[in-house]
Amino acid sequence: MTAIDPTAHLTAEQIEELGRELDVIRDEVIADRGEKDAAYIRKVISAQRKLELASRGVLLFSIFPPAWLLGTAGLSVAKIMDNMEIGHNVLHGQWDWMRDPKIHSTTWEWDHVSPAEQWKHSHNELHHTYTNVIGKDNDLGYGIMRVDEDQKWHPLHLGQPLWNFVNACFFEYGIAAYDLELGKNLQKRHRRNPEFRARAKAVGRKIRKQVLKDYVIHPLLSGPSFLTTLAATFTANLVRNIWSHSVIMCGHFPEGVRVFERQSVKGETRGQWYLRQMMGSANISGSRAMHFMTGNLSHQIEHHLFPDLPSNRYADVAVKVRALFEKYELEYVTGPLPKQVFSAWRKVVRLSLPNKKPKVKTPAREKELVAA
Repeated sequence: MTAIDPTAHLTAEQIEELGRELDVIRDEVIADRGEKDAAYIRKVISAQRKLELASRGVLLFSIFPPAWLLGTAGLSVAKIMDNMEIGHNVLHGQWDWMRDPKIHSTTWEWDHVSPAEQWKHSHNELHHTYTNVIGKDNDLGYGIMRVDEDQKWHPLHLGQPLWNFVNACFFEYGIAAYDLELGKNLQKRHRRNPEFRARAKAVGRKIRKQVLKDYVIHPLLSGPSFLTTLAATFTANLVRNIWSHSVIMCGHFPEGVRVFERQSVKGETRGQWYLRQMMGSANISGSRAMHFMTGNLSHQIEHHLFPDLPSNRYADVAVKVRALFEKYELEYVTGPLPKQVFSAWRKVVRLSLPNKKPKVKTPAREKELVAA
C-alpha cells in the first residue's frame, strides 16, 4: 500500500467511463447466453460424474499398482472438476439463469467440507465485495498470513511459509475454518453465540459426511483393496487441495497485485469497484485445458469483474478486458502457472520477514493496520 499508485493517472471521469465500458461487456454476454452455454455445463457435469464413477470402479482393484495409479489420477481430476469448473461457478449463480433446479446456486452441494451456504456468504458476499481489502476480505492471506509491508510484523510471521504449505495440503478444511471465522469465534465471548454454534454444527455434519463417503464407504466397498483405496482417496484429496490453493494463490497473491485499506472503499462508486477488482487480481496464461482445470479462474481478473457470468465465456471476455487495460494504461498481471506460483510464494516468504526499511505511518493508519 505504500507503493506508487498505478491508477493515479486516471481522473474520476475516466474511472467511471471505464466502469461503463465494463458494464457494456457484461450486458453483451448476458444478452447472448443461451442453449450453447447450458449444453456446456451439462456436458461438464455429466463428464465429471462419469469420470468419478469410473475411477472409483477402477479403485476396487487398487491392490494392483496400475489400477491404483489410474484410479487415483482419475479421481483427482474428477474432484478438481467438481470443485473448480462446476461447484465454484454454480455456487456463484453463473447458471441460475437456466432455471434448472438441479444446477442452481440455491440447491447445489459440492464435494467439499465447507457447506455451500456458508461458503457462498464468505466468498460471494464478502470476498467479492471487499476484494483484497485488509480486515474485510477473509480470503486475503486466509487470515493466517501477513499480506502487506504496512502490516505490523511479529516473529510469528516467520512461520507463514509453513502455515501456507499446511493450508495448501488441507485447503478444504482451511476454507471451512475461515468461513466460520474460527480464530475470532473461538474466543470465550463468542463461543456461546447461537449463530456460530449452528454454523459450526453444520460444518461438523458436512465433515462427517465427507469422511464417511471418502474414507469409510468407498474403501469398504473395495474389500481386499481397502487400504489402497483409502490411500488413493487421501491422495486425490491432497492433489485437489494443493491444486485449488495454487490457482487461488496465483489469482490473488503474485507480485503486482494490490491490497487496499479499509478506508479506501468508503463511498466507492461502481467504476472504483471495477478498478479495484482489476488491480487486485492476476491471471494465469495457458492452454484451454489449463483454463478448464482451473475452473477458468486462470481468468481471475475477468472472474472478479463479472463473477456471475458463465465461466466458459471468460476467455472471450478477457480479450476485451485486456484491451481496456491497455486503453487506460493499467498493468494486466498475467503469466504461466510456474511463474505465478513462484511469484506468489516469493511474496509469502518476503512478507514473513521484517521490513528492511520500516515505513512511517500516521497513528490512525497504524491502528487500522494492526487491527487488521
